Amino acid sequence: MTTAPRPAAELSADEARRIALRAQGFLGAPDRRAGVRGVLRSLGQVQLDTISVLARSHELIPYARLGAVGRPTVEKAYWSEAHAFEYWSHAACVLPVEEWPHFAFRRRAYRDRPHWGHELSPGAYDKVIAQLRDQGPLTATELGGAKNKGEWWDWSDSKIAVERALMYGEVVVTERRGWKRVYDLAERAIPRALLHDDLDDTECVRRLVRQAGEALGVGTRADIADYHRIKAEQFDAVVEASGLVPVTVAGWGKPAWADPAALATEPRGRHRTTLLSPFDSLVWERPRTERIFGFTHRLEAYVPKQKRIHGYFAMPVLAGGRLVGRVDPAREGSTLVAKQVSLDGPKAVPAVAKALREAAEWVGCDAVTVERVNHPELVPALLKALA
Repeated sequence: MTTAPRPAAELSADEARRIALRAQGFLGAPDRRAGVRGVLRSLGQVQLDTISVLARSHELIPYARLGAVGRPTVEKAYWSEAHAFEYWSHAACVLPVEEWPHFAFRRRAYRDRPHWGHELSPGAYDKVIAQLRDQGPLTATELGGAKNKGEWWDWSDSKIAVERALMYGEVVVTERRGWKRVYDLAERAIPRALLHDDLDDTECVRRLVRQAGEALGVGTRADIADYHRIKAEQFDAVVEASGLVPVTVAGWGKPAWADPAALATEPRGRHRTTLLSPFDSLVWERPRTERIFGFTHRLEAYVPKQKRIHGYFAMPVLAGGRLVGRVDPAREGSTLVAKQVSLDGPKAVPAVAKALREAAEWVGCDAVTVERVNHPELVPALLKALA
């Protein structure tokens, strides 16, 4: 366990919360000129997920920060002009292409891995590489089929091979087409100046620890290491050289580190009011969300329906720099349906209504209906605010 040196600053819990909000793009005027690509560069990654309710999570994340940016604009920003690639970071994530060299440590670790969940058939690896070289970018289906006839994890030989090549860094995912990964050779997809594994493991991890600290603003060892799924001992080995500075945060009870630039100016500006994807880096780590916001949130998509409290894809509502409730949305034609609304009290009503109206407009809905509210006495006020 790291023993932190003397802290450079002592922060109140409220100061830490505001620093985190600004670092994540929710406090202050958004940089609309930089747009979606600016959000991606600032966060360092955007997590992907299969669930699509209002929209997919990688669309919801820039929307939450920028407002109603068009969904085709989001996709184009990620996947055109060799701006980004998909790889394993916090999970499967869209990453700025500039980060390619810093994941050399992970590519090496995958190459050295002694065993895999899927056996690689002789010749399959060379075959998919040859197909991609001859035919250009292809999906797993186009490479010969993604699955055999068994369950979803019963991958075909070509799918096993191309995913192995992806982990090794010989192949890159350059876009999602109908949610299918599109694979291409790294030598074509990654700019020549970035296509190298020259950085040693220590330098890769040092860079990613620094980037995670900047994206979070302030965080504990677990917060920062979790951002790119770095091991705790790897964090310990580089944090002193990362440029992050040790701080104490009132009530956290754990050593913390901050981006020195985040400490240089007071975080001020306009707060966003918005629905958040459960996979948004502001809230994806439950202990951090509880520590910063006093708000316990759990994705219930994989919880049996009868045991759900807030709903299948309950989205936290951010307003005034606080998490004030949850909405479990669905779409029925041109209507956004709030299947479950969980309010933290009467003061949350205007913010939740505003977040719902804006989200409805963004996805092309012209009406909002509400099915259930945890405080039935607040239903009239919520409906009035939505009208």
